[in-house]
Amino acid sequence: MPGEDLQVYVDQDLCTGDGLCVQLAPQVFEFDVDGLAYVKDAAGELRTEPGARVAVPAHCVADVVESATGCPGDCIFVESADGAPYAGPLAKQSPA
Repeated sequence: MPGEDLQVYVDQDLCTGDGLCVQLAPQVFEFDVDGLAYVKDAAGELRTEPGARVAVPAHCVADVVESATGCPGDCIFVESADGAPYAGPLAKQSPA
C-alpha cells in the first residue's frame, strides 16, 4: 500500500545490467563500474555491499515496484517492513 514502509535490494548475481530500474527510478538505482545495478540510500550513496537494503522513498514506490516486476533478471526484491515480499521474484511466488 502507498505510504507503507518498503525496502528494496538488488541481487547482483542475477542482474543482467538491462537498466530498466535505473531508467524508472534513478533516485533509488544506479549502475556501478561493473555494469550492474545497485541501490542508493537516502543520501544518494551507492550501497555496493551484497544484500544492501534501502528504504523506498514514498514518491518512488510505483517506479520501484514497476522496476521489480519488469526486471528481466528478476533481481530486484521489494519487501514490506515485516520482511514479507511486496514486489519482485519472491512476491511472484507468494500465493495471491
